[in-house]
This record gives sequence, C-alpha cells and structure tokens, in this order.
Amino acid sequence: MCSTAFSQVNVSGTVSSEEGELLPGVSILIKGTNTGVITDIDGKYSLNGVPADATLVFSFVGMRTQDVAVDGRAVVNVTLQMSAIGVDEVVVTALGISREKKSLGYSVAEVDGDNLQKVAQENVLNALSGKVAGVTINSTGGPGSSVSMVIRGASSLTSDNQPLFVVDGIPMNNTLNNVSSIGRDNKPDYGNAISDINPDDIESMSILKGPSAAALYGSRAGNGVVLITTKSGKKGKGLGVTVTSNTVIDNPYKYLEKHTLFANGQRPFTQENRPNNGLDYYAVPVGDSYWVGPELDKGMMAYQWPYFNENGQLTATPLVSHPDNYKEFFETGFTTTNTVAINNSNEKVDYRLSYSNMQNKGIIPNSDLHKNSFGVNTTVRLLDNLSVSTSFNFVSNGADNRPSTGNRGTNPLQALYDINSSIDINDLKNYWEPGKEGIQQNAPYNLEVNNDGTYGKGDAINNPYFIANEVNNSFRRDRVFGNARIDYEINKDWSLMVRYTHDQFQEKRETKIAPSYTGDAKGVYGLENLYRREQNADFLLAYKKTIENWSFNASAGGNYMYQFAENNLSATKDRGSGLIVPGVYNLGNIAPDNLRYSSGMSEKAIYSIYGLASIGYKDAVYLDLTARNDWSSTLPEENRSYFYPSASLSILLNNAIDLGDKVSLAKIRGGWAQVGNDTDPYRLMATMGRSGLWGNQIELTTSGTLLLPDLKPEIQTSWEIGTDLAFFDSRIRFEGTYYEAENENQILNIGLPPSSGYTGKQINAGLISSKGIELSLGGRPVQTNDLDWDVNLVFSKNRTKVEELADGFDYIVLWTDAKGGAVTRVGDEIGQIVDDILVRVDDPTSPYYGWPIVDNEGWDDADNWENYMEPGDNTAVIGNFNPDFLLGMQTSLRYKNWTLSASLDWRVGGQFISQTFRYGESDLHSQRWIDRTLKLNNMTGAEMAQYLKDHADQYLSPNGEFFVVVGGPTAEYGGLEHTEDGITLHDGVFMPGVEGYYDDNGKFIMVAEHLGGEGTPTIRFQDFYGWSYSRNAMFDADFIKLREISVSYQLPPLTKIGIRNASVSLYSRNILLWTKAGIGIDPETAFQAESGTQGSGIQFKQGIERYNVRPWTIPVGVKLNVSF
Repeated sequence: MCSTAFSQVNVSGTVSSEEGELLPGVSILIKGTNTGVITDIDGKYSLNGVPADATLVFSFVGMRTQDVAVDGRAVVNVTLQMSAIGVDEVVVTALGISREKKSLGYSVAEVDGDNLQKVAQENVLNALSGKVAGVTINSTGGPGSSVSMVIRGASSLTSDNQPLFVVDGIPMNNTLNNVSSIGRDNKPDYGNAISDINPDDIESMSILKGPSAAALYGSRAGNGVVLITTKSGKKGKGLGVTVTSNTVIDNPYKYLEKHTLFANGQRPFTQENRPNNGLDYYAVPVGDSYWVGPELDKGMMAYQWPYFNENGQLTATPLVSHPDNYKEFFETGFTTTNTVAINNSNEKVDYRLSYSNMQNKGIIPNSDLHKNSFGVNTTVRLLDNLSVSTSFNFVSNGADNRPSTGNRGTNPLQALYDINSSIDINDLKNYWEPGKEGIQQNAPYNLEVNNDGTYGKGDAINNPYFIANEVNNSFRRDRVFGNARIDYEINKDWSLMVRYTHDQFQEKRETKIAPSYTGDAKGVYGLENLYRREQNADFLLAYKKTIENWSFNASAGGNYMYQFAENNLSATKDRGSGLIVPGVYNLGNIAPDNLRYSSGMSEKAIYSIYGLASIGYKDAVYLDLTARNDWSSTLPEENRSYFYPSASLSILLNNAIDLGDKVSLAKIRGGWAQVGNDTDPYRLMATMGRSGLWGNQIELTTSGTLLLPDLKPEIQTSWEIGTDLAFFDSRIRFEGTYYEAENENQILNIGLPPSSGYTGKQINAGLISSKGIELSLGGRPVQTNDLDWDVNLVFSKNRTKVEELADGFDYIVLWTDAKGGAVTRVGDEIGQIVDDILVRVDDPTSPYYGWPIVDNEGWDDADNWENYMEPGDNTAVIGNFNPDFLLGMQTSLRYKNWTLSASLDWRVGGQFISQTFRYGESDLHSQRWIDRTLKLNNMTGAEMAQYLKDHADQYLSPNGEFFVVVGGPTAEYGGLEHTEDGITLHDGVFMPGVEGYYDDNGKFIMVAEHLGGEGTPTIRFQDFYGWSYSRNAMFDADFIKLREISVSYQLPPLTKIGIRNASVSLYSRNILLWTKAGIGIDPETAFQAESGTQGSGIQFKQGIERYNVRPWTIPVGVKLNVSF
C-alpha cells in the first residue's frame, strides 16, 4: 500500500499576470512551512520535494495572493490577478511626487495604462470618457479631431478651460489653435496636440482635479492637471521585446434621416399648373429650392439633372427616389496601429525604446490620418546615490486631407445632404466635366432656356465627391519632447532633483481648393506654418524624517518656464480673384493684390518658487501645506507677482480607532487652495498688425480692443471635503467629494460704442462660482482562483454660475448662431441657450391663455431674444448645453484565461441646437418637418377649431419652447386648400393662434380665432418652417453609450519558443448608442471648433452642431500583444 500523503513530486512552472506578462520575483511557499523559492527573470520557478497533496502559496506585490493545490502535478502554471485597490495604493501627485493615496486630503483619480489600452484610440483622451468622476470629454468626431477635456466644469469665461498636461514631468503644449480658415467657409479641424501622445506608451494617468491637488503647478493649474507617466524599462529584469498590433474596421450603420418623398419644386407648383419655360416636361431644380416639388415614385416624367442623354439630347426620365444616396457615399474606414517596444533592466541601467505607426483611412472619401512616434526612456545609476534619467520622443503626425466637417461650405457632408433624393449619387462619382478635368466640376445645376431656344446652366450646387477629393487640407506636425533629470540622494534624509524639459513642434498646413468650388470659383491656395516651443528648468530639494509616531516630508524648489510661439499664413483672399493659372498651387501663382498675409510671434516667461510640507501622525492624520509664488511676464510689473497657498487634511479613522477587521479604510478629508491664472502675451499695450495694402504700401493698424495696462491675474479659490471608504479587504470601495470654487478678476472683453474709436475694452471683473459632487462606488463582488468580477460606478454633477460682471454689464455672450445664442446673465448658470420668444396670451383670465398671438395674415409675433438681456425677463431661456449629471460604469469579468471588459457612459440632461436640422428643414430636406405637422385636413374648419381647443394641453407651451403647425405639403400629407396666383393648391398650413390686443387693464381682447375655422388664413407649407426659432432645431442631449467592449484571451506561456506571454482581443467602440433626441446625430458632436482664441470669439462652441453628421459606425477591432 502507498499514500499520496507520503509521495513527493518536483514541481515547476511559470507565473504570469492577467495581461500575460511573466512575473519575476514572485514568492512561492509550501503552505504551512518556510520552504519556498521566487520566480526568475522569465517568471519560472522550480521546487523539489513537494508533498503531492501540498498547497502552494503564490504572492506578489500588487497581486492577489493565491493558494493552488498541487494534486500530484509536476507542472503548475499560475496567473495572478491584480488585487482590489488597496488602502496602500500609491498615486502620482503634483511635481511627479509619489504619495500613498490614503494620506492625501484631496481627490486624485488614477487610471492604469492597461485600462486605457484595452480598446485602441487615436486620442488617449477619448479613452477617459465615463471613467473618471468630474471629467467631461467632448469630441468634434472622427479620428484625429479635436477633443476637449473639462474637469469640474468651466471655471473661466475667457480661457478654453483645458487642464495642464504633464508627461514625465514635461508640461505639454495642448494648443487649441486647431482650426484653420483658408478659403471661403473652409474650416478643417487639425486636432489638438495632446493626440501626439502614443496611448501604448502610457503606464498610468493621474487626474488632479481641484486646486488643492494642482496648486503646486501654479497659474497653469486652474483647470486641473493631467499627469501622464510613460512606460520604462524598470518593470521587468533583463531584455524584453513587446509587439502590439491593432486593426480596426469602421462600418457605418446609422445615417441622418432625409426624406425621399418629393423632388425640389418651384413656386407655385401643381402637376397641372407647373412652370415649364416652354419645355415639354417639368425641369426639376437642384439645391436649396425651399419649395416642395412633385412626388417621387409616382410615375411622373421630368427633365432632371444631368438632363441630357449620351447623345446630348434633352431627355425626360422617371422621377424616382434614391434612398441609399447618403449610405453609398461613405466608405469602410480602416485603422492599423503597430507598436514595437524593447526594454531592459539591470543593476546599472534601465531603458525602453518604442516605435509606433498608425495609419487611418476615414469613412469620408479621401480622408486619412497617419502618425509615427519614437520614444526612448533611460535611467543610469552612476552611483548608489546618484542617477541620471533622460527621455526623448519624436512624433510625426499628419494627413493628406482633413475634411472640413463642422461647418457649411467645403464640408462634404453638407454637400451630400443638399443633394435631393431624385438625383442618383452614382452620376456624381465622376466629378469632373468631360474635357474640363481640373477646371470645372461635374455639379448639379438648374436648367435654363435661352431666348434662342438653346439651353444654359443656372445656379449650381457643389458635387460632394468634388468637395471630398478636390478640397485638400493637408498638414504635418513634427514634435520633439523630452527631459534630462538628475537625482542625488545626499543622505538618508535629504535628496535633490534637478531637471530640464523641452517640448516643441512645428506644423505645416496646406490648403488646395480646385477651381469651380462655388465659394471660390477660381481656386484657392494657402500655407500656414506654426511653431511652438516650451522650455522648463526646475529643481526640488526634499527632506523626509520619521521620529517615533511622526513623519515629516518637506520640499522646496523653483521653476523657470519660457514659451515661444510663431505663426505665418499666406493665402488667396476669400472671394478674391483666385489663382492666376488654375491647378497650379504655389504662392507665386497668386496675384499680389489677391494675396493675404499674416504673421505673429509671442514670448512668455514665468519664474516660480514653491514649497510643500507634509506631517503625519501615527499613520492616522496627515496635514499638507503648499505655497507658490509666480512672476509672469504677461502682467504689469506691479501685478506680476502673485502668491497662492493650499492646505489639506486627511484623517484615517480606521487607524485612529478600532473599527473592526471588516473596515479596510475609513477616511475623511478636506482641502482649501488658491491658484492664479495670468493671460496671453501682449495684452497690456497695443501692438501693430498688418491690415492690408494702400496701393503698393503695407498698412498697419492697432487692435480694436482698448487694453488694460494694470491687468491683474485671475484668482480661483476653492475648497472640498470628502470621504474614502473600503470594506472587506477593499473588495467594496466608495469615494465621495463635495467642492465649491470661486474665480474672480476674470479677464473680459466688453463692447464699446463706435464713437469711442474702439470695438471693445479689456477689463478685470466678474466672479464665477461653481459647486459639485463626485461619487465613486466600486468593488469585486466575485473573487475566486478562476473567476473574478470587478465593477466601478462614477457619478458627477457640477453647476457653474456667473455671480458678477463689470459695472453696467448684466450678461456675457459666449456665442451667437442659429438665430439664438449661448448667453449667460448675472445670477444664471453658464450654458444657457436663448431664443426668440413666441408671444403668447399671458392673461390668465382669457380662454385663450397660452395660445400664440398672430397677425391678420396668420404670421406669429416674436420678441427678439436680445430682450433676454433686459433685467427681469427670462422667458427666452430655452435650454442649457451642460448635462444635469454624468454617470459611468466600468466592469471586467475574468474566467480563467478569458476576460470580458466593458465601459458605459450615460449623460443626462442638457440641450443642443442642430444647425443641420435647422437648415435641412428650411431647405425641405428633413423628414421630421413633414412628420411633425398636425394633419387635420379630413375635418371641417369648425371641427379643427374644436379639436384644437379640446387638445390644447398637448399643443400649448406657455414658456414658448415650441409651437405646432396644422397642414402639410400635399393633400395626402395633411395639406389644406390654398390659393396663390389664381392657382388652387393643397399645401396650406396655419399656426393655431389668436389675433387680438390688450386693453388698458391688461385684459386680452380677442379679435379673431385662427384655429381652422372661417377666416383662418393659410400659408404655404414651405413658408412656415420656423426658421426664426432655434427651439425648432433644439434637442435633448441625453445619451447612453457603450463606449468600449472587449473580449480577450490570454495564451499560456510559450517559453520554449521564446514567448513570455501572448494575448489576443476582439473589441468595439460605441457599439451601442442611444440618444433621447433620436435624430441620428450624436449629441457629443454638438461642439464646434472655431479659429481664434477663447477670448475673441470662443474657440470651442459647446451646444451647437453644424453639419457634423458622420454616420454612426460599428468599429470592429482585433488586438494582438506578444512579449518575448
């Protein structure tokens, strides 16, 4: 007889992480004994003489300890999982100082690089959506487009409210000078510069939300700080190579709805009484006709573009619809990203080299993006107490064409949307007229009959294929950034860090617009060159000491920052004489009097000193104090110096009193801070700029803004309180924060009367207040050797108000557009959207209370929305572009080697205006305007009136948010009988309302009902599209997005063929998208990038969408990761 209890085996195997990385230094013990080993550099171990029924205990820092039964096996391979976030988690804080999160008195969010890299993103900021409480991400849409990141809401009325980005200690220029304007209505979006960061190189990202966390970064930290730490060679000992390959296919699937019911029309139009200009058949006009024409698919013959057959004969063809026009224009998108990284680490040297290549072909024809990045990080330990670290990064980012997709003009999406469904888009693919290649686009035009009976071309619209292929906006941005750092440990208590950082990029933008574009018929050419450089030199002397129950940490340092910027632009003038020789694109082909030129240069410097001290007692109480003083070159000498302090306190109740072993962490915290914000260069005294030519002489002029020579910095003061809780070995976690902030001395531009000789004046005034709440709840409900489930929820809500402005000014205009605007009055929340007021009966004693007041022709009466600016009148506020709250969820489910991960983003509340719908309805392209009319043409006039009175609660909106129209474009679609020019039509509509006036006592006196009964005037359907009301194109901005979903499989270690780990993933982005508006437009794209700066016409216009209507796509991606 024998027993396994007395048999022994020699056990060997490998230990790896969930990501498949082989782990050196893992401890393996035979449970109940002191016998054990650690894994070698390749994650391998070997343990002899192990009882066959023993249990092995695997443990590693940051990983969950696992007990694994041997069961007589000779090979035991183990995958260790990341432990639930522990109370001893270390995060990166200001100046790159690593601190235990439990000791901090303010909110810091840490996002692991692996979490950012599960699903490939061209811009790493997109990967943060829905993952961090208090952070709002907006994008103009499409690969390489601008992405806005706002932390805890807007804090300034004149800045872009973007945080400071610091990569390995290098402050990164994230310029928002991202939109160029060469050519009429040509505004391509070149993206913001943070997209130069390669997501595959990121180790972790820390978001310092409030001034308490960011105060040590000074005047640049008022909007928060994002600290990015990149990967180094320290992670694994020995030489290693990692190859990562991502391939994503973008398949368009949901398109903007457009009606396919009618051809374009002329006025007036019926089948029997159509204008024919002497032609045998009706000639269908193209473009924005504003009138409904004949119905499609009814067997009618008509002359329609391209009018002539292959023999050049004018030929009538059936009027049929082409419902797939929009769909057929788009292509399948394709993106590949390949990264190779080499890392090594030994006792003296750590290094990591990486190269990445990204190639993108967009869903819009002839759109692309490409990026190459190279990086090297090294650390050399010269002595036991002396090390030198360097980093160098080179990124080349560019495109052969960036389509202009956020405006009209050269936007191919607008050109596509303007094509009526009666035109077959396949007739447009050959976009040059035969024999006129390079000179004249093959564009839909109106047929004209000349006096001699010949045919001519009338007004034309742009061919979307011509716009996509012959409006080329190319760019290339070459960026270099890096640092050199010396760390010297003077003794066990004192250390010194000295560092130099450098970030610069040069960007060249070139625009070529071929002749026959309707905005610039003779062609356009332009060059724009931008250069930015920032240099920083800093030092930090640090002291640390522990005396019994007390811990002391103190640092003092200084920083010198220098910025230089230069830009030059040369191009044809808008609506000028174009190019001398069509198709020759160089500056020498532009006539001197048609050349516009601009240039600019700026310099800025800030000198800073700062200090911080942290005192801890019994690992239960931590007090942090910081102070910083800046001297800015952009402020006058008497205001150049400004000081700001911060203080925060953290109390660990679980360490101060016995709360039991179920409580892992019970912390309360609070902080107070003050930070400053200076201004841009040259805002103290007038500078000269070129304004044009006087004959052959160059004209110079000063700015139209009267500057303020004693300008003061903006000052933001804030405080926050919060709690962090963890239970059951941190398997349940909660964080909550409440904060308030005030930003005073806002640097504003206010208007002046023309008689002053200036258009505006710069002042220090205003007070902006904000408050909000951030909540995070997470945990690991399931935790076994084979199965883990992690889930995390984040919630945030922020409100920002304008408390004060300058004397005599009660409001500030953020932007105007779409007959309305974003205007905030003192006492109101930032983001208010205003509109004209539909005047309604406001006499509550009247039976017509709430009905619109109309004139004797049936037209409505409107008070201009500018009345909103008058004190006491707030009826013009129709919405706010800020959400009520944000909710995000991330979850990960692992079963053995399989992992399913997902990220959900939910935004509730807020509104936006769609210029696409507004123009589409006025041009009668939209299906919605036909559907939304009330169809009562089967009733008599009296029955209509009674029906409307009986259902008044459905159609009345006393606050003027919308109105209803009765009728339609044809009798079939609800149109009422209507007479025009002696022709009886059936396209009449009317807006229910009443005609009347108020007597001296304010009582409404009805003169006539306009409810469909006798005497109700009708108006042509096309004439009543509500053009003057933004609210007709305003929609709720609520949405739910399944931002990311991925399924990955971790292959077993293949050490025999040199593969340390390998994994493969299948993933998608935004595969589920629900919007409350339901109109086929993503509310997140209601975010316009504009040229200029925030202080002179806001650069990012939130709350308005303008032909940014790419179809929704289902990206399907495959990721392969292999380490050798």
